[in-house]
This record gives sequence, C-alpha cells and structure tokens, in this order.
Amino acid sequence: MGTCRHCEKSAQTISDVIGFCADCIRHHFSEIAPEIAKVHAKSRSRYGIPTKPPRNDSGRPCPLCHHQCQISDGQTGFCGVRHVRHGKLGGGRPHEGKLSYYYDSLPTNCVADFVCPAGTGCGYPRYANVKGPEYGYKNLAVFYHACSFNCLYCQNYHFKEATFAPGKLHAKALASAVDDTTSCICYFGGDPGSQILHALKASRLAMKRNPDRILRICWETNGALQERYLNMMAGVSLRSGGCVKFDLKAWDNRLHTALCGVSNEKTLENFKQLSEWIPGRPDPPFLIASTLLVPGYIDKQEVHAIAQYISSLNPEIPYSLLAFYPSFYLRDLPTTSRKHALRCQETAKNAGIRRVRIGNIHLLSEDY
Repeated sequence: MGTCRHCEKSAQTISDVIGFCADCIRHHFSEIAPEIAKVHAKSRSRYGIPTKPPRNDSGRPCPLCHHQCQISDGQTGFCGVRHVRHGKLGGGRPHEGKLSYYYDSLPTNCVADFVCPAGTGCGYPRYANVKGPEYGYKNLAVFYHACSFNCLYCQNYHFKEATFAPGKLHAKALASAVDDTTSCICYFGGDPGSQILHALKASRLAMKRNPDRILRICWETNGALQERYLNMMAGVSLRSGGCVKFDLKAWDNRLHTALCGVSNEKTLENFKQLSEWIPGRPDPPFLIASTLLVPGYIDKQEVHAIAQYISSLNPEIPYSLLAFYPSFYLRDLPTTSRKHALRCQETAKNAGIRRVRIGNIHLLSEDY
C-alpha cells in the first residue's frame, strides 16, 4: 500500500515511486513537481537518454515533434535517436531506422481490432480482403526504438536499451519485408514520431511496389508530431484504408506530465485536427483513441473528460479502454480492476461515444 507524501493518504493505488496521489498532483502540482521530475530524470539517465529536451540557442533545430529540440554537436535529442554530428542533424532518416519488426497473424490484438478491416472486414472490398476477420493474412508490426514521451508505466520500456545499440535498417529493406499475405503495416514502439521520415519512406515504397492490392498503413502513437509530419502520416493512412491510433494517456496536463514526463497539449491539438479528416473516409474508421487505465491515476474523472472531448469532436470515434499491467517504474500498482474498467466504459458511453470497448480483458483483476 502506498502513501501520498503530500496529503498522507494511503491506498493500494498510490505508487511509492511517484510518491503522490492523483488529487495532489492535480491540485498541488507546483509544490510536488520537482520531486516527480527527479523520478523521470532517474528513469532516463540510466539509459543515457537526455533528461530534458536540449535547448542550445546555437544548436541545430529538430523539426519533427513537439519538443523542437535545439541540439548541439555531439548531443542527442530528447528521443535519443535524433542527433548532431559534425554539424549535421541525423538519426531517424530514411536510411537509418532504429527498429525491429515481426509478422503478426491477423486478426491480432490491436487497439483497433474491434473496428478495423483486419478484425471485422469493414471496408470490404476496397480496404479488406474478406467480409470478416482476415484469417490467413498478417500484419507487419514495426517497433521503433525511440520515443518523445517518458511514460513511467511503459509496457515496452526495453526499447530504451536498443536506442543506442548498433545496427540500422534502411526504409528500402523494411518495405521489402511486405510479402503476398501482408495486408497491413503498423508502426508503434516506443513511438514512430521520432523516426517518421523513415516510416513514411518505407510506407510509400511498400505501396508503390504493391499497387494493385490491399496494404493498409496504421500507426499507434502519442500524436505529438509537428503539423507537417502529422498530415503526411494521416494522408498515407487515409489513402490506404489504415488508421491512426492516438494514445490519450490523461486529460489533466499535470497528471499527464507526472505519468509521462511531458505535456499533452500537442497531442490533444493534433487529435482535434485529425478528427476533421474523418468525413473524408468514415468507413473503415480513420481515427481511434485509447487510454490505459492506470489504477489510482487514470480514474473516472480522467476518462470522463477525455470521453467528453472525443465526443465533442465526433461521437463516432472508437474508444478503447486498456487494462493496465505493472511495468517499468510503476511495478507497485495493481492491475486494473474489472469494476473500474466497467465504470469507465459506462462513463465514456454516457459522455456520448458510441463505440467503447475494454481491451486486454485478460489482465483485469478482481475488484478492489
């Protein structure tokens, strides 16, 4: 059982690592922010990743994500993959991707599987190979070893060990991994944002080499790209029948900063922008949202606010609530309880969202 160091409240759903409860983070953030920042700095320095976005006035600007790093010679950006060597900005370019990939049989455990062509056959015959789930086909799952966030509960935190490991993969080589039974490519990680140039190049090459068949391009992302690259990413998905899956991690910016180390302002702004693309291809769904139900922190209040926001943009946007499993720095929290997940699902529906599902149900625990 954890105890909040500010209000001294004790509960199973207060992390000793963070040290504070959700209410104190929301209402007393200016007082406790320095302590939370120390946790994030420690979690990054152990991997040699910068603890803050570099801000050297004479450094080279990186234009890709919300951090807009100014990187000096010999430094890396906040993501760990963008760098400056001998005055030149590199890392994440089309010929130097830091990633791994594998094939995943369809239908797969995707955030969007309850509404996407691979899981349901929606969009047949233009965007789906069959009228139902695409058994016999597969997804090319591309895992990028970098991220512009620093989530303390990251389920895939091992990528941090690979960020500086030797080895790079050209976009041409990744595009060549698409075979006759590959019907979609999904970029995730980490996050594809820091290496969006590589992903876009690979996508365009793969689509060019396979012009007369279904090949959907999908993304699982924190959505914190700059507008130019956001539009490129979205355009590829819109044309191919793929989707953009935004992880809306929290609504309250102070809570988001405590859990993820960064602001959520760019994510919410970009989500709103892409919601305006939906009429261009309402079926299959173009934009999907998901939220990980971190016990004690992503509560009904957070889900209600996120759901209201989604519904105000377009109530047809599908919303997936994901069960939490203890990982990385938040190993001291329990898994999401069934009662909490169901309450959050009902909250999201009451906010007006028409398609809400609970994902990772095998992780749900007994009620606490």
